[in-house]
Amino acid sequence: MRVIDLFYIITVMKLKAIIFDVNETLLNMQKLREEINRVLDNSLGFQVWFDKLLHYSLVENETDTHNDFSEIAKAVFKMTADFFGKNTTEYQINSTLSLVSKLPAYKDVSIGLQKLKDQNLKLIALTNGTREALDAQLSFAEIDNYFDAVYSVDVVGKFKPHPITYQKVLNDHHLLPQETLMVAAHGWDIAGAAKTGLKTAFIERDGKKEYPLAKPADLSFKNIDELAEVIKNNA
Repeated sequence: MRVIDLFYIITVMKLKAIIFDVNETLLNMQKLREEINRVLDNSLGFQVWFDKLLHYSLVENETDTHNDFSEIAKAVFKMTADFFGKNTTEYQINSTLSLVSKLPAYKDVSIGLQKLKDQNLKLIALTNGTREALDAQLSFAEIDNYFDAVYSVDVVGKFKPHPITYQKVLNDHHLLPQETLMVAAHGWDIAGAAKTGLKTAFIERDGKKEYPLAKPADLSFKNIDELAEVIKNNA
């Protein structure tokens, strides 16, 4: 756990809201990882696919196009399969990626979210995925009731970490960046939120690291429950 300026964030700036990334921050993607690796017959299959998914979402940002995340996911799955020399049908791709709507929350998530709700903080989910997929994910994981609002980046036509994705949430809820905390297990998400002026908290999920060339997150925790407990004790 790393806490740089928790007192300032919570007490001086009066923390009002927390924005959460969803995949890998709240939801465990292990089941999807295992299935993609099985279909592609390679232990690196998921990682190559996920990296391409993020890469080409940024290509869409830079070329002013916006296919939704699900469509990009399918397109780069075919690219990844070709990379590994595997033939995949459209049905196989759709069937494999449908697991994204059936991911469990990490064990620490429900406990942590409840503690944060008890602090009267506004909780908001923000994902690169579609609103339909997000609703299905949160419902399946049984954490939808914790959120005051949920957002897909489709409402602005840009993918995180573009500043407009975070700014949309701030504008809608009349929040200042410095009174809002962005929580994510991805260094690129932390970097984007920090660039927009939000306070940031990195969640140290297995295999996840902050981007060394970006400003470090203001806070860093092992999980959501740890974050909630520290905020509770410093409120």
